[in-house]
Amino acid sequence: MKKVITALFSLAISILAYGQSNTTQKDLVLSARDIQFLEILTATIIDSSRIYPGQKVADGMGTNNTGMVLVKPGGRGSYPAFWIRDYAMSLDTGFITEEEQRNMLRLTAATQADRTWITKNGALIPFGAIADHIRMDESLPIYFPGTYSFEEQGTPEFGRTPPYGDQFFFVHMAYYYIKTTGDISVLEQDIHGIRLIDRLEIAFNVPPSGLVNHIVTTTDHFRGIDFGFRDVMTITGNLCYPSILKFKAAMELAELFEKRNNPVKVEKYRLIANNIKEAIPQLFMDERGMLKASTGKGNQADVWSSALAIYYNILSREDMERTSRFLAKAYENGHLSYKGNIRHILTTDDFDESTAWEFSLAQKNTYQNGAYWGTPTGWVCYAIAKTNFKLAQQLAKEYIDDLRQNDFRKGPEYGAPYECFHPSGHKQNPLYMTTLSCPLAAFGNIVKP
Repeated sequence: MKKVITALFSLAISILAYGQSNTTQKDLVLSARDIQFLEILTATIIDSSRIYPGQKVADGMGTNNTGMVLVKPGGRGSYPAFWIRDYAMSLDTGFITEEEQRNMLRLTAATQADRTWITKNGALIPFGAIADHIRMDESLPIYFPGTYSFEEQGTPEFGRTPPYGDQFFFVHMAYYYIKTTGDISVLEQDIHGIRLIDRLEIAFNVPPSGLVNHIVTTTDHFRGIDFGFRDVMTITGNLCYPSILKFKAAMELAELFEKRNNPVKVEKYRLIANNIKEAIPQLFMDERGMLKASTGKGNQADVWSSALAIYYNILSREDMERTSRFLAKAYENGHLSYKGNIRHILTTDDFDESTAWEFSLAQKNTYQNGAYWGTPTGWVCYAIAKTNFKLAQQLAKEYIDDLRQNDFRKGPEYGAPYECFHPSGHKQNPLYMTTLSCPLAAFGNIVKP
C-alpha cells in the first residue's frame, strides 16, 4: 500500500503540471481529468497485481517463495503467476519500482532454458527460450500457455515450441530498466554462468525467422504461438505481430550496444530492424492498408498488428495514412470497437459466421475470438489520430467512460478494467492490468498533427 500511496502522490504533482501546460483541450487526446482518473486507476491495479513474498493469491498455487515482489497480469485471483508478457507490456507506465524491475529481470534470465529439451507431451523447448510464465512457489518456468504444470506443459493445441513474443519482451525488460535507471552494468551480471547481455542475444535468436528478412515464421509441424494474447488461435506462415516485436527488440538491442560502444553490434541490429521494417508491408499489407496476421493459416487483417506498426513507426508515411484512414472509417462504421475497446478482427472481416479467426479454441465473440479488449485501445487511438484527431479523442473518451461506469472500486459486482468483454454479456478476468497500462502509455505519445 505504501508503494501505491507514493505513486498517487507523484501522480498528483504530474497531473497538476499537465493541467497547467500551454496545451488546450483540443490538443489533448484526453482531458487532464480523464488522464488523472486513468493514472490513479492504473497505479491501483498494478499495486493489486503485486504478489508479495509469502503471499498466497489462489488455492493450489502455493505462496510466493521467490523472496521478491512479483507482478501478475491483474488483481484478485486470476493468472496466479508471474507472466513475462503482461509485466513487460506494463513497464512504460513507470509504476514498477527499480528494485522490482531488477529482481524480475534476473528471475526471467535465471529461468531461461539452459538446454534444448522435449516435454513429455512432445513439445520442443529450445535453448535460450524465455518462459511464458513462472510459478511463484518453486520458480518453475512454464514455457507454454494453457497450464501451470511444469510436467504437463507443451500440449499440441498451444504449439510445439514456446510462444515467440516473450523472447522480445525479455529484451524490453532489460532495455527499460537500463533506460530508466542508467545502470548499464547490469548487462555484465553473471546469471548461472552467462552474462545478461549474452542471454538477451540468445533469446532474440530463438524464434525461427527468415534468413534474409528476419521475419518471424512458423509451420504446422513446428508451430509456436505468434503472440500470447491470441494463444488459442492457430496462425502459421510468416507472422506479423511477433515480427513487429522483433523490430522493436532489435532497435533496443542496437541502443544497448551503442551504450556499450560496440559499433559492430549496433550496425547488426539496426540492419535487422531495417530488413523487418521493409518486409512487413510487402508481406502482410492488403489493398486497404490493413496488415494481415500471417501468410498461412489465420492470414486475416489484424487490427492489433496494423495499429502497433503505426505506433512503432514501421510504415511509410503513405502506408501509415492509408491504414489510419481505414481504421478511422471502420471505427465510424461500428466495425472496430465497442465502448472504446478493440476487437482483434473487424466485424466485417470475420472468417465466417461461426468464427472470427479461421482456427480458434474459443467460441465466436468470446475471449480472443471476437471479444473486445482495452489493451490495444491506445495504439488504435494513436493510429487514427494521424489522420483524424477528433475521432481518436472520441474513441479514447468512450474507453474512459466505460472504465468509469464499471470501475471495480464501486463494489464487488463491478470489475473494470476487464481483460475483455462483448455486448452479448461475455466478460473475462476483472482488474486486468494491460487494459490500463498499455493505453496509458500510448495516450502520452499522442499529439495533434
